[in-house]
Amino acid sequence: MLEAIELTKRYEDGHLALDRLDLRIGSGEIYCLLGANGAGKTTTINLFLGFIRPDAGRALICGIDVHKDPLAAKKHLAYVSENVMLYGSFTARQNLDFFTRLGGREGMTREAYHSVLRRVGLPEKAFEQPVKQFSKGMRQKVGIAIAVTKNASVLLLDEPMSGLDPAAAAELVRILLELGAQGKSILMSTHDVFRAKEIANRVGIMKGGHKVAEMTAQEVAKLDLEKVYLEYMSADHEPVARLVANQR
Repeated sequence: MLEAIELTKRYEDGHLALDRLDLRIGSGEIYCLLGANGAGKTTTINLFLGFIRPDAGRALICGIDVHKDPLAAKKHLAYVSENVMLYGSFTARQNLDFFTRLGGREGMTREAYHSVLRRVGLPEKAFEQPVKQFSKGMRQKVGIAIAVTKNASVLLLDEPMSGLDPAAAAELVRILLELGAQGKSILMSTHDVFRAKEIANRVGIMKGGHKVAEMTAQEVAKLDLEKVYLEYMSADHEPVARLVANQR
């Protein structure tokens, strides 16, 4: 479970990046956070990761306050960034082994690693190739494999579809749905309205550090989500709220 309670962050230049965010993502739930650059999506994820400290409020992972006990919280957490950082001279399997051991998991065999890389759609011929030869999409798959291998109960993804071709994005959707079915709590920031509609149990829209809308999968299915999203990006909150109410 992942929870934000009045989570607030103001940067040193005075910019209010996140204003009293309340958010709760239960076991088996996939939550997609939509919003333009600067809306507060990445700040939210960085607060849950403990990369930055909140000015107010709390970020909880499985009931553990991230900023009071970061090591305990991170045991339950896996993260996939937009630009996955890997060791270029290591093979895909060696990167997976290194980060798996770093996360405290021992005893996995070469074939077990190959099985995970196969599961995320990496071509067999790439398993033992240095990742410096990989495309961005292939590196992203290795990052997802690392998150899968950790077997964490909470998964954070910051623009994970970036750089993936349609087939790879569809593969990622399949994996995330599978992880959700296994009871993982998943928070994904994305610009991809169509994938959000396809995968999410709930969708939130961020603007100017505020969560200005939240919809269930059932509500999203009745809406033109792209139209609603674009209206929120270009208009005041109240008129758009009326638009959403009329579409439901």
